[in-house]
Amino acid sequence: MKGDAIVLGEIEGREVAAFLVDGQLDDLALAYDGLAPGAILRGVVGRPVKGLGGVFIDLPGGERGFLRQPKGLAPGQRVLVQVSGVTEPGKALPLSLRLMFKSRYAIVTPGAPGLNISRALRDEDLRAELTALATQAMAGAGADLGLILRSACADAEPDEIAADVTQMRDLAQAVLADITGPPELLVDAPGPHELAWRDWGTPELIDDSADALEHHGVRDQIDTLLRAEVALGGGASMAVEPTRALVAVDVNTGGDTSPAAGLKACIAAARELPRQLRLRGLGGQVVIDFAPCPKKDRHVLEQTLRKAFRPDGVETTLAGWTPLGNFELQRRRDRQPLALWATP
Repeated sequence: MKGDAIVLGEIEGREVAAFLVDGQLDDLALAYDGLAPGAILRGVVGRPVKGLGGVFIDLPGGERGFLRQPKGLAPGQRVLVQVSGVTEPGKALPLSLRLMFKSRYAIVTPGAPGLNISRALRDEDLRAELTALATQAMAGAGADLGLILRSACADAEPDEIAADVTQMRDLAQAVLADITGPPELLVDAPGPHELAWRDWGTPELIDDSADALEHHGVRDQIDTLLRAEVALGGGASMAVEPTRALVAVDVNTGGDTSPAAGLKACIAAARELPRQLRLRGLGGQVVIDFAPCPKKDRHVLEQTLRKAFRPDGVETTLAGWTPLGNFELQRRRDRQPLALWATP
């Protein structure tokens, strides 16, 4: 199928949302069993941890989170935090004091006042209309609340945007006032279907029929992602294998071992890598063992990687080449690994 599509369904009773581009899986949202990124909680501050530059936070259900570089917090103090990423089972969840109340059209930002409008909205008349609308909707909200209007506003009616802003404003104010009491989940993270509606725009097709995942080949593509091997065309391939310490990526040319074939395989791997990491839910340190190619062409691979990761939307640092000729990068863990989800 040509064009973009959102496919909604369930696998073994758990929600799944898939974003397809010309029939190929481009993004995937899966239901979490625990606290997912975006959840907002009231926690209790523990004691500072020397050497780690942070404190543990007691969360509901006996879970613990970790807050880096806290300032002015005392043990026993109640604090509002948001889950900012994922971690390995048994480890503390990464937390942030910077709360974001996010919906389809608006993001309300306590502690970051001011109005920002998505750069994707370039029409000056539209920006002026949105500025007036936002000013009215946020009237009386307090000087500490900021607002970001998202690109989806371009296709929305003013009443829809105003209602969305008002809802997020009221939710933020209610949560900020709810600081007393034991650890508690105050705002849950969106489920896959809600996240798809909130963040994936309005494609040509949205299919939530009973057999949508099978009809569009989503289940088969998920099964393929659970295997290490990734075909790159022309006999080339790469293996993506997570370990406890890092994600190892090995690029192979196949039967043709010429320098030209090596460079071609490496470029294909660099272009495909962000998609593979995103769909597999992998992050942290990534080490790439590219196929042999001339050193003079390394800058081509760096440019290809930089271009490929730019639209990914996840914080990624390209560290560069190691003395042994591998390439290292660091990608923020923003979702549960697919392999862990598939084997609950």
